[in-house]
Amino acid sequence: MAPRNHTSSHLEDFSWGASLGGEVSHYPQNENIYTQGELAETLFYIQKGAVRLSTRRNNRPSAVTAILGVGDFFGELCLADYPYRMSTAVALTDSSIRTIQKEEMVELIRRSNEASRSFVAHLLSSVKKYRDHVADLLTSSADQRLAHVLLQLAHLGRNGRAGVEIPHLTDTVLAEMVGTTRSRINAFMNRFRKQGFITYDEGLQVRPSLRKALRKR
Repeated sequence: MAPRNHTSSHLEDFSWGASLGGEVSHYPQNENIYTQGELAETLFYIQKGAVRLSTRRNNRPSAVTAILGVGDFFGELCLADYPYRMSTAVALTDSSIRTIQKEEMVELIRRSNEASRSFVAHLLSSVKKYRDHVADLLTSSADQRLAHVLLQLAHLGRNGRAGVEIPHLTDTVLAEMVGTTRSRINAFMNRFRKQGFITYDEGLQVRPSLRKALRKR
């Protein structure tokens, strides 16, 4: 599906101190940015909003491989000459995303040492996040994985705020992100609510106390 409200501009406050160029597109919540198997000739930078990446193999249900936020790149495998998209990217919230042509990014990296160092740092960070995600799937219980996903969506991390509202996600979507069933997600969410870790006063709000659910039992 085509993105909406294109605007051409340059990102002035990017941490590299250099313009990325490209075009900014605005995607409503749940809109596909690209689909697994499409030609890969561009990469993307999130200026506003959040994106989830999921991969499907051998006709099995898709598995979420990453949850990305402001300042993250995705689709960067095109720089390594991967011809097709390896995942499907969907906007988790209304998002503003910059699309950068592969050739433009390669040229920026070649001519700017700062850009090259920053992009390598980004790639290393992405590898660590992916490794941590796999380790989480292998070593954590389903309710711990759900707590981790909710905290990540709310951008709480270690410096959590009193309570942060997150995008509305169905139990089915959360089940896909966590790797369990919808009924178990429903049971976990009810338990988190009773424990005061989340509330539904004005949409779903995640509280820093949810980190308690990450502790090994």
